[in-house]
Amino acid sequence: MQGTVDGFGYGAVTPLVAFLMACLGGALGLRCITRSLLVTHSWRPAWLALGAAALGCGTWTMHFIAMMGFSIEQAPVHYDEPVTYASLGLAVVMVGIGVFIVGYRGATGAPLFTGGTVTGLGLASMHYLGMAGMRFHGSFAYSTPRVVASVAIAVAAATAALWAAGRARSLLPSVGASLLMGVAVSGMHYMAMAALTVRLDGTAETTADTPDASALVPMLLGPLVLLVLAGVAVILDPMLVLRHPDRAVALTAPGVPAAAPTGPRPAPHQHRHSDRGPVRQGARTPQDR
Repeated sequence: MQGTVDGFGYGAVTPLVAFLMACLGGALGLRCITRSLLVTHSWRPAWLALGAAALGCGTWTMHFIAMMGFSIEQAPVHYDEPVTYASLGLAVVMVGIGVFIVGYRGATGAPLFTGGTVTGLGLASMHYLGMAGMRFHGSFAYSTPRVVASVAIAVAAATAALWAAGRARSLLPSVGASLLMGVAVSGMHYMAMAALTVRLDGTAETTADTPDASALVPMLLGPLVLLVLAGVAVILDPMLVLRHPDRAVALTAPGVPAAAPTGPRPAPHQHRHSDRGPVRQGARTPQDR
């Protein structure tokens, strides 16, 4: 028989908190990716890895905070921890692949399309693998058109976010990109949930009036701690504290804007040079005569 699903057991609280977590993960991830484009090659992998972890953990945390409001009225829901953590690992790895492609090849053209596609597929795969880790007396069925729509939203959101990371330098564009990322990730999640129907077997007799949020809280602690550490790294970033990038050779791949020079600008020329050595300004050289 078909089960009755409630995706908003706590009203607007879980969607709002989930959206804020998606924005936080997006903001930290994009900041780390942007920072990676302004440092030497020795530091770039660390910033890209931190950005991938922040994006993956932020999206994963958003998903399971939203799932705290999910319940099936005719059956209790439990979570398979190995599968649930595997969804987190999948998200971080696939997001990392996409982020490294853009970080080393540039945020334009084929690298942007490839990186955005891989990152978006990673976010969508995280969602559906996380759903596969839910255990109850029954099974899920999905509407194919809505599943395709949720994957398209994830890919579009990831591509737009990576494009913004390669260009946003000031605060306002970064905030706008983070909000866009939060809206898109939340939209992907709830579009995927709209594609869901529940089929129960004959043993489903227990009524679950409210969702069991306590089972998800321990799982969320690790990703939340990582997001806090990423936030500390971004806050203590010398580029943010001192208001200018460090003096490093920036990436010159296509689509990555060149970093502005950080040293003092050269003074106007005081001397001219001829083949016979320096000549004072205003002096006439043999060529002038």
